[in-house]
Amino acid sequence: MSLSLLGTATRYFLEVARTGSVTQAAEQLHVAVSAVSRQIAKLEDSLGCSLFERQARGMALNAAGERLAAYVRTTMLDAERVVDEVKGLGGQRARRIRIACTEGLACGFMAEVMASFRAAHPGCSIHLQVGTPDEVSRHLLRGEVDLVAKFSVAPEKGLKIEHQQPAPIMVLAAPGHALARRRSVSMADIVRHPLAVPEAGTTVRQMLDLCCSLKGLHYQVAYTGNYPTLLALTAQGEVLTFSALVSAAHAIRAGELVAVSVNEPQFRQRSLQVLTLQGQAPSRLASDFRDHLIATALRLGQAV
Repeated sequence: MSLSLLGTATRYFLEVARTGSVTQAAEQLHVAVSAVSRQIAKLEDSLGCSLFERQARGMALNAAGERLAAYVRTTMLDAERVVDEVKGLGGQRARRIRIACTEGLACGFMAEVMASFRAAHPGCSIHLQVGTPDEVSRHLLRGEVDLVAKFSVAPEKGLKIEHQQPAPIMVLAAPGHALARRRSVSMADIVRHPLAVPEAGTTVRQMLDLCCSLKGLHYQVAYTGNYPTLLALTAQGEVLTFSALVSAAHAIRAGELVAVSVNEPQFRQRSLQVLTLQGQAPSRLASDFRDHLIATALRLGQAV
């Protein structure tokens, strides 16, 4: 359902909540800043409370604003599902799925899930957004996607865990690398070699930094970059990188990389989670996609 079907004040409120700025919201809505400010003031006056904390760098939802935003987004999703059902009754079955995942899941795992699902459901349209763990959660909380797949170490407010499975971080090496012949390695073993690591903010980097901090170890960064690039560089033979089995299964099956267990408790804290918006049941097609994703994750999460 189009956002334009909502009232003007509500549309403007959601855009300010999304951008964190009246000015940016006005740009996205193609209206004057004063018009956005008036609608926000009108909405707050009608409710008898403020919805934002006015900050030097923009606008942040307060508790009342968060509650209203969650309600409106849930209402939007309910309306979209009703429209889908009506289309189905009229012979126009809705065939769109919106998903989001973190970068480590996008190139191998999610590509396999999407292709195999579409092969079984010809004609469906799958829209994928890729981002950091925080970004993909925000997409779901805003109602911009139907479900999220990400690595996480804790539950998140407002999100329902549809599936969770262990996703320990493994070290990846080229088949000819010295560590590739080991069944397990310690962090002390790993830091003797140059590493290809993701940017800060990912769960891999967080666990790596935590483990090294606790042990008083330092690692040598040879490369930073996106996940596909790190895998390609590791396959060249010099560096090591990190991944869950489910993410690297395609490269391991192809014989390009070997996964070795890391004998450190911090590297076993992470799980793969499939998330939906709390209190909001996904559509039939999204539910089918969720089940297919979970089945694939369970299969690829085992030893390759």
